[in-house]
Parts: sequence; C-alpha cells; structure tokens
Amino acid sequence: MIVEHNVPLQQHNSFGIVARAQHLVRIGEEADVVALLADEKWRDAPKFVLGGGSNIVLTGDVKPLVLKVEIKGRRLVEETSRAWIVEAGAGEIWHDTVRWTLDQGYPGLENFALIPGTVGGSPVQNIGAYGVELQDRFDSLDAIDLETGRTFTLDAAQCAFGYRDSVFKHVAAGENDFGLAGRSLITRVRFRLPKPWKPVVGYLDLERKMAETGNFTPDPIEIFDWVCAIRRAKLPDWRVLGNAGSFFKNPTVTAEQCADIIARDPKIVHYPMADGSIKLAAGWLIDACGWKGKSVGNAGVYERQALVLVNRGGKANPVTGGEVMTLAKAIQTSVYERFGIRLEPEPVVV
Repeated sequence: MIVEHNVPLQQHNSFGIVARAQHLVRIGEEADVVALLADEKWRDAPKFVLGGGSNIVLTGDVKPLVLKVEIKGRRLVEETSRAWIVEAGAGEIWHDTVRWTLDQGYPGLENFALIPGTVGGSPVQNIGAYGVELQDRFDSLDAIDLETGRTFTLDAAQCAFGYRDSVFKHVAAGENDFGLAGRSLITRVRFRLPKPWKPVVGYLDLERKMAETGNFTPDPIEIFDWVCAIRRAKLPDWRVLGNAGSFFKNPTVTAEQCADIIARDPKIVHYPMADGSIKLAAGWLIDACGWKGKSVGNAGVYERQALVLVNRGGKANPVTGGEVMTLAKAIQTSVYERFGIRLEPEPVVV
C-alpha cells in the first residue's frame, strides 16, 4: 500500500475538472483496505471512494483520503437452468464488462452498453438505460466497512435500490441506521443474468431501430450495437467533450400534477409508471426553458441533449466545478419557475 500525495485528478473525472487529491491510495485488492485501516496515520482519516469519476463534480481539491478503486477480475460464478451468475471486480470498466459478458455467451446486460464508469459504481447509482435498471440484473455485492475493516455481502433488498438510488447514497442518521454513504467500499459485484434470455426492446429508440432495420427479433449483440449507436448519436464522448452524463434525474409527479402541466404545455414528454405516478423527461423541461446550447463560463448545455452539461473549455482551459454548479442552479431555477418542479442532480458534488 502506497499513499500518493498532491495527485492530479483531471484524468480521473469525466468532466475533466482540474483538481487535486491531497492524498490518494490505489486499492487493487481487498488487502489494501485492510492494510490502510491497520495504519494509525490513516485509519481514522476522512475518506472518499473514487471509481471511474463519471458521476462526480469536483468543486475544489479533495481533502479526504481518496481511495481509488482498481480491483480487477471477471468470472462466471455459477450457472443454473435459470440464470448465469457473473462476478466482476469493482475497478473493471463497466462498458468493457458488458462486452465481455456477451463475448462469453452470458447475455442480459446489453441495454447498459456505453454507460461510463466502473462496475463498483453501478449499484451505488442503480444505473439504468433503455428499459432496464441494474436492480433487474443484480445478484449481490461484496464490500468492506471502512470503519471496522470487516467484509460484508448485500443482496438486492439490502441495497434498497430506487430510481438512481441505493443505500450507498444515504448517510446513516443514527447508530442503527443502514445508510452506507462514506462508510463502505464496494469490492466485487455479481449479476444474475436470467435464462432463457429475453430481449428488452420496449424503449422508443429501440423500437425505432427495429422499424428502421426490419429486424424485430434482435439478438443480444444486435441490441448492444443499437444501444451504442443511439448513445453515440445523442451523447458526447466524455474523452472528447467532458461531461458526467445525464446531469439531472427525470422527476416524477402525480397524475394530477401532470394533467395540470399538460394543460399548459401539451407537448411535454411523460411516461406513466406502474405505481400510477408520471415520470417527466428532464431534458425536455430544460430544453423548453431555452437552455439547450447555452453556457455559463466554460460550462455548457449540450446542443443535442439538454440533460447533459459539458466542459466547453477542453483540457487547455477546463471548466471549473463552480461554473458547472452555477449553470446547474440556474437551470433548476428556470424549471421551477416555469413548471413548479425541482430538478435533482444525479452527480455527487465534492
């Protein structure tokens, strides 16, 4: 275990924001966490877990000890008549892992293609795309308690998954509360990929692909390729134009609230949910307020998708976290003043 000091983080966050970690340790295996917690100098120090950096906004240098998760490894844990159970280290690149499962003949993650970040971040955010959420393909995960050093395993119920939400995004309110934000480090994640495989193609963009190609019975690789093509057409590559993906969650409202908004804005994009609530397209709300293509300093709203905020300054004159949050708050104010809806950011602000 080697603790590095004054480490540049620009290459470790997908926005490309310039910031530094005062102290950083690379976690390549579980034993690195055990060694860290056995060291009196670092045992009680505040800690910040960093994966792929695809869902964070750095507003300054990071003072807590940064734990850069780089745990690797992929394997088939078990195969039954009903499912493949596949495991991946938390430091594995998410998109590469999706591709690997398909190459090995374990379909089920194809709708998640091209989502940035690492495997360890997937349950934290309960990532979702094109009609599937991680909880639909989740089996269990292993993690380490950063206070005691003990390892533990959680199933789906214990992860308390919600829309872009999990137990890992909530701080424990009391001694017996199970909030795990800042208290744990995910080491490995297992996915339950059901048999027989069934395509999930009910999402509008995928329906359009089927109509365009005349292929109404796509295989997993074809769905993977379609999702990649759709995302590349809509979303910027963070390696070219820094961003953190969708910046705001799609808000949910009651049917009555939605009817009221439709009476004023009949074209609003909305989706009925199973519980009777209505999910609104946050990108549509932002676009309707005239933000698409607008900028605040070097922070801008992407021209093709208003839900994505981007780094217009590039590597030479990169956006600051302050500019990103100033733009985000201005958008929130506009949407609230017009629609009475408060948009909630997806990324973690550090």
